Amino acid sequence: MSPTDGAGAENAAGRLAAMAGTGEVDVVILGAGINGAGLFRDLCAQGVSCLIVDKADFGSGTSAAPSRLIHGGLKYLETGEFGLVAQSTLERNLLLKTAPHYVSPLPTVIPIFSWSKGMLAALRTLFGSTSAPRSRGAILIKIGLMIYDFYGSRNQVMPRHRMVGRRQALSEMPALNPSIVATGTYYDAKVSHPERLVLELILDGLQANAASASANYTTLVTSADGVLTFQPENGGAFSVRPKLVVNAAGPWIDDVNALLGAPSKMIGGTKGSHILLQHDELVKSLAGRMLYFEADDGRICLVYDYLGLALVGSTDIKADNPDEVRCEPDEVEYLLESVRTLLPGMAFERDQIVYAYSGIRPLPASDAALPGLISRDHSAPVAEPDRDRPFAVISLVGGKWTTFRGFAEEVANAILDRLQRSRKVTTQSMPIGGGKDFPANAAARTDWLARAETGIEERRLDQLLSRYGTKALEIARHGLDGVGHLPDSDGYSKSEIDYIVRNEFVEHLADIVMRRSTLAIGGTLTCRDLQEIAAIAGRALGWSAKRIAQEVEAAVVELEGRNLMRLD
Repeated sequence: MSPTDGAGAENAAGRLAAMAGTGEVDVVILGAGINGAGLFRDLCAQGVSCLIVDKADFGSGTSAAPSRLIHGGLKYLETGEFGLVAQSTLERNLLLKTAPHYVSPLPTVIPIFSWSKGMLAALRTLFGSTSAPRSRGAILIKIGLMIYDFYGSRNQVMPRHRMVGRRQALSEMPALNPSIVATGTYYDAKVSHPERLVLELILDGLQANAASASANYTTLVTSADGVLTFQPENGGAFSVRPKLVVNAAGPWIDDVNALLGAPSKMIGGTKGSHILLQHDELVKSLAGRMLYFEADDGRICLVYDYLGLALVGSTDIKADNPDEVRCEPDEVEYLLESVRTLLPGMAFERDQIVYAYSGIRPLPASDAALPGLISRDHSAPVAEPDRDRPFAVISLVGGKWTTFRGFAEEVANAILDRLQRSRKVTTQSMPIGGGKDFPANAAARTDWLARAETGIEERRLDQLLSRYGTKALEIARHGLDGVGHLPDSDGYSKSEIDYIVRNEFVEHLADIVMRRSTLAIGGTLTCRDLQEIAAIAGRALGWSAKRIAQEVEAAVVELEGRNLMRLD
């Protein structure tokens, strides 16, 4: 909850103090992941006063652990979730337009090992079977891609699919297992920095509504007589009396509902782990494409170029403890063995791993024997007010990254009805953060760079534009970006880090290196960088020498222990 002076987070501490002073707020949103942040922005744009609170950092839970894809859900076709595919493909196409600084097209290749397998099994699954996963042949994949193209035709911005035979497929990607009979190529999208997109949704909401506020590292401690009391990590407790509460706590939903006096059993999550490999040969072979394939056990895996590294994912294991989740050794071996089988001519070893991460998908509680058959759709069940709790509690259950805007719109509409208000604006074409006025093509980008008056080199501004969208102007003008770069990660300047610390709700060193930047996940971070970033943050936030040392130690423990980094 650090006071900030940036345009989007202006007077953050003052806003919270004013809200706590009156105790009045329309809606409290508990959980600042992608679903909570999307709803916060939508409600703020409608003039609804909101408080969004997270017990940790914004976007630090499940929302920081996706496969970093914005996809339409091709595999949901075989479970008959056609409505989810329709919504997902539309939302994917919209995000390519509203968040072009973070979301970009991703050509996706499906290696196919038979012509006709899976037809009968697909029909059984479509009609509710919970049978084991199976191989999907070329005919089945062709039908699926045709349907997928149909659903993705609304606001279409990418090419349709194509299929090629074995000879052409191996000429285009020689590293593939020669047992393939064909490949199918279609287009989905990827998100370069999901954690920043979450942050920008919150900043947009604050900018849209001066009566709203946000607080990270703030815990709900009591709910009594219609009053919620919160304890920030730093600072005194405060209380508010909401008209309605939204539980957007993801895998922690049932815990939060118990505290709110609305006990539930809604969540039955699965664990997804990913590893990032330093593997130049593989990245070169991928040439900007993603491989989307079946592992030996039938589960779907993927590998694609993320920041010059090979991102490999994902496991899908039933799990229910989000506070202790990490990528375990057996999961690492599973992912490595999956790519070894698909790309037998390449070597894949543990020492190529530069980063790993894991999270719990907050899926609806299910008795499905196979995690892959649990629905990825969303719902918003309501616990109506009772004698001890005068406000309703709406829980955001399930969902996926791609559909956050549509999910938020559905819930916002329900909340507006309860508050007897009308929708003022739609978020369907509303740009997110640095996506506003983002140059639409190469010519427009060249023109934007030429017209920008920042005092820094055009090449450096271009780098900032790729990293922050049009917010690059504010960052470039912050100290004129002229005080040097970090010792080892020379793509980040000290001035850039200082801007992040002062304007983006930073409370800990890990916030900067893991969520406000790609320093950790990009594999470039070193101990010298950590020391320099901690010193910058210390000067901006008034940390003592002891606090700086503690922050460095805590970041090292987390990155080496949970994320499998080797910090030099």
